Amino acid sequence: MPTPQAPIGSGFNRDTTALEAVQDVDLRGKTAIVTGGYSGLGLETTRALASAGATVIVPARRVEHAQQELAAITDVAGNIEVDALDLGDLASVETFADGFLAKDQSIDLLINNAAIMACPETRLANGWEAQFATNHLGHFALTNRLYPALARDGGARVVALSSTGHKLSPIRWDDVMFSQDNYDKWIAYGQAKTANCLFAVDLDRQAQGDCVRAFAVHPGGIMTPLQRHLPREEMIAFGWIDEDGKVNEIFKNPEQGASTTVWAATAPTLAGMGGVYCEDCDIAAPTEVGKPEARYQGINDHAIDPEAARRLWSLSAELTGVNAF
Repeated sequence: MPTPQAPIGSGFNRDTTALEAVQDVDLRGKTAIVTGGYSGLGLETTRALASAGATVIVPARRVEHAQQELAAITDVAGNIEVDALDLGDLASVETFADGFLAKDQSIDLLINNAAIMACPETRLANGWEAQFATNHLGHFALTNRLYPALARDGGARVVALSSTGHKLSPIRWDDVMFSQDNYDKWIAYGQAKTANCLFAVDLDRQAQGDCVRAFAVHPGGIMTPLQRHLPREEMIAFGWIDEDGKVNEIFKNPEQGASTTVWAATAPTLAGMGGVYCEDCDIAAPTEVGKPEARYQGINDHAIDPEAARRLWSLSAELTGVNAF
């Protein structure tokens, strides 16, 4: 039965930190994979899950760099591993997944956290547009290849990081890769974030029989390395920072930004639920169209439409050649 897209009164809020979200959760004996888990929100997600006892595997394109960034946490928790993975390279995804499956163990939590945002037009070796390919297709292939481990021992939770960027664009069915139209970095980002939402919707539909449940998450506005491609002038124009570089107070800090991810991955109150979009440590309400806050709160219909989710799943399986179902 579909989970209603409506708040459940979690007891947490926008100011909750990731560590607070897991303070009463015991993850000892659990295995989590956090893509991009060595930077920004991913780092705080890794910290929180490891603090609760989980063994956290952090796939990274630059392994030594990731190890350096994680060194302080690893010294304290001692339960963090780094392995090589490039989400923009399907062969790398296959190698990582095969390596994990060869260990003959289950995955309890899969956090599809890594992303790029509003980058200049970039094409992968196969010609795919980088934001859609990295943020969505790489994670689609990874999740499907790891599915035997997700379904193995009583199920798992999969969390796909989306954002209010989903409001910028539905899926551009006629030109997903911007091969015909002029590239727009924000429309490309919006499409990728919509894809993250739809991925969670259809994964949850197909996988809940194996007790694998999926959630999409909006972490909130946070200043992290995700903004690396944005000129300072553009962030000032958006009102994200002022002329002196001071961050707008509406932004969360990284510890707060990681909380909804951690909550969706671990909260006992979400048992038996899935396929919904979450924000501020709760299931989000549908967007109230026409309200001033509609750009920054709630989930737009096009990002949770079940027919669009099925269509995207089929397209993604065709593009990647991978489908666990």
